[in-house]
Parts: sequence; structure tokens; C-alpha cells
Amino acid sequence: MNPSILLFLLFSCLHLSFSVSEPYTAIFSFGDSLADTGNHLVNGPNPILSTTHPPYGMTFFRRPTGRCSDGRLVIDFITEAFGLPLLPPSKAHNTDFHQGANFGITGGTAMSFGYFHERGLDSTVWVNGSLGDQVDWFEDMKPSLCSSPEECKDYFSRCLFVVGEFGGNDYNAFFFAGRDIQDVRANVNIIVGGIIKGVERLINHGAVDLVVPGVFPIGCFPLYMKLYGTGQKEDYGHRSGCIRKFNSLAWHHNEKLRMELEKLQKMYPWTRIVYADYYGAAIRFNFSPNKFGFTHGAMKACCGDRSKYNVNMDARCGTSNATVCHDPETYASWDGVHYTEAAHRFIAKGLLEGPYADPPIMNLRSPKSSATFSSKK
Repeated sequence: MNPSILLFLLFSCLHLSFSVSEPYTAIFSFGDSLADTGNHLVNGPNPILSTTHPPYGMTFFRRPTGRCSDGRLVIDFITEAFGLPLLPPSKAHNTDFHQGANFGITGGTAMSFGYFHERGLDSTVWVNGSLGDQVDWFEDMKPSLCSSPEECKDYFSRCLFVVGEFGGNDYNAFFFAGRDIQDVRANVNIIVGGIIKGVERLINHGAVDLVVPGVFPIGCFPLYMKLYGTGQKEDYGHRSGCIRKFNSLAWHHNEKLRMELEKLQKMYPWTRIVYADYYGAAIRFNFSPNKFGFTHGAMKACCGDRSKYNVNMDARCGTSNATVCHDPETYASWDGVHYTEAAHRFIAKGLLEGPYADPPIMNLRSPKSSATFSSKK
């Protein structure tokens, strides 16, 4: 083929790929402490939650914002990549939400409180912030965003919905109550079904572009390593060093979620439902921490008591007797169960540009500008 014709076809394809869509009008996020941008902090610091106190927020915001990290979260980097302002918490007062809102809340679950009550798990679920509750909050907000079915359909078709992750706190409720792994695995289909139900409700409200993350490799969390470590070599992954049974559960959950999302995509062919592989994006830190600049490894947290796994509850991050490192960029874990801003940046990059989302989130619509993933404000 004539080289000039080949170049013409190539640039024509590039034009079609990146110019036919307008940037997102808004982003709406749902989730738990891994996505919460301040819903527990809108009325001031929470005396119970250490995450609403310093040193949380020290890296980027220079103050606590309710985010369970030293700085920005995955959802913040996604929002910035599309040229939108950081999402305000949905419970914020006197706020315009036309460019998006974050309904995520620390302690959020896939299942409702009634589900845990029926199983005798009341004591390990401390907030009414399930995905169903968060969709209810979205429904309450909806009249302020659009006023007619036609207007709502047009508006939400130009929005991105990030639903999760969900499931982590559901499984925590079982483990922290002393339930065994088989009891937990028996509930995976139910918990995944709760996520699918919430996603479907949003589709019925007009959501077209949806990103649904799986759970992280929970067997790699320093908190789990501290509480449930056995010291038996066969109980740990030979490459990751993480507890096998918990990562096996996370993998099982994610595969089930992926399969159910594929079914949902077939039911609603006009939508674009993207599974986000949080597991794959994060476990890299355990395989090769130095590759990402995590010179302290992936099993020790920046903030806490500075012990091996940094999860002494008498010196947990945010309490007066906790210690904090001066270089969180060199740590993957912030407080033993949440990641640092540096880790969130790498995870977000893998979702936006690939390969941990298919298609990459950046390919869903043309962003106003390329993601920079800057480390400083």
C-alpha cells in the first residue's frame, strides 16, 4: 500500500478514536474508606474515627480531609485526569454537585445492615452506608441535577460512575467476628449479587459509563498479616509473601464479579461497564516494591507504631502516640489497611492507561487533558 495512504488511514483512525466524544460532565463515585473523600468529616472531626485527624492528609492537602490516606485516592486521580475538580463528599452542605459527588463512606458495605443482623454480625458493622444506601442518597440528589426524564438521560449519559470497591468491609465483618474462611466463601455470591444490584439501579437511572472495581489483595494488608499470620511457610504466597487464603478469597470474589458484570453488559448493551482490576494493580507492590520506589517494601506502613506490620491498635495512625514516617512516597501502605497517595497514583495510572482496566478508563471518553500524576500540589 502507498505509504501516504497508510498514514492517512492511520491518522483518520486516531481522529475517530479520540475526537468523537466530549469530556465527562461529571463523575459520581460510590464506595468505602478507599473512596471516601470526606463524608465522615463534613460536620467536623469525628472523635471515634482517627482517620479524620492528623497525620491523615499530610502529603497533598496538608490537613485531614476524611480521606484514609496521606493524600489523594484513586478516585482523585481519575477525576483530575478528566479535568474535573476533586469530588466533594455528597453530605457536604451548600455545595453544587453538577460536576460530580462522592457518596463513598468509610465503613461502607455492599450489603445492607439487615444482611449482617441476620447473621449475627451487628457488632462488626458500624455504619449504615451500604451501596444500597448510597444509591438512595444519589436518588435524593438527582432532582437537583436534572428536572425531566429527557434532561436526566442526556446528563447522565455524559457522566462517569465509579462503583466501588465494595466487598472488603463485608468480608471484614465476618473475619473480625471470628468466622472461618469457608463461612465467608459461602457468602461471596450474595455479596457480589449486592454489588450487581446497585450497579443495575444506577443503569436504570441513566448511567451509561460505569467502572466497577474488584477488591484488593486483602491477604497483603499489614493488618491481616498481623492479626491472622501463622508463621507457617505454606500459608503464604511464595512471591508476594501474603496470606494465601485471604488472597484466594479476593480472587474468587473478583472472578465472580467479573462474570456477573459481563452478564450485565449483555443485558444493557448500550452501556459501557468496565471491570477495574484493583487486585492486579496493587499486588505488583508486593512482587517488586523497589520498582515503584517503595524502598520500605509493601508490608510496613508509614504511619502507626513502626513495628513490623504497623498495626498496634494502641498506637494506630491518627492517635496521639502513633509515629509517622517523613517519606510516605517510599511506602505502599499508609496505615496498615489503606494505601499511600504514591500507591494510589500507580493504581490509578494502571486503570486509566491500562492494563488494569479493559478498555482503559481514558479510552471511554476523551479527557480534557492527559493525566499528569503529579506528586505534589
